[in-house]
Amino acid sequence: MILALDTSTAACTAALLTNGGEVIGTRDELIGRGHAERLMPMVAELLENRRPERILVGVGPGSFTGIRVGIAAAHGMGIGWGVEVNGMSSLALLASAARADGPVAAAIAGGHGEVFVQQFGASLEPESVLLNLPPAEAAAAIDAQLVVGTGAAALVEARGWGEARECWPSADNALGLPLSLRSLVPAPVYARAPDARVKSAA
Repeated sequence: MILALDTSTAACTAALLTNGGEVIGTRDELIGRGHAERLMPMVAELLENRRPERILVGVGPGSFTGIRVGIAAAHGMGIGWGVEVNGMSSLALLASAARADGPVAAAIAGGHGEVFVQQFGASLEPESVLLNLPPAEAAAAIDAQLVVGTGAAALVEARGWGEARECWPSADNALGLPLSLRSLVPAPVYARAPDARVKSAA
């Protein structure tokens, strides 16, 4: 069994999957803040004392705090169970929620009025690099008709055409991602330096 989870957005999502991709159970909650308080009870409800053989965790980009919560939890469980932990692209997971039959761009509102955005093909293979840009600049780099996520409306408005759809990542789509996007290092992908910085030692 595989435990997949993502806390990069206002959604808190976890799923228990067979190695073949069958969904054993899933939990999806739109909570805004509070991932640290909700994630582990959600996982406990999902597992019902079962132990997965592997963990997949969304590594971002997205919420600085949310990403760290998910990755820390995944590492803790991985150490406790002695199982492998891999990272997965949170933007690809978001794009998979659209279930599009053509190119789709996933855009998440970031800090300073910018958006994290990346375009994917119908099979969720990347068609662009990960970008962190103001909506007008991001719009010029993305040509998918469909844009999904919290940054979609700003990007489509700046571009003047296309469909903006607000949707959220769901961990039950994790094994639908290309292997290259679900075998990442389980460390945060911020796409830019975080605003919060650890103070250096005096």
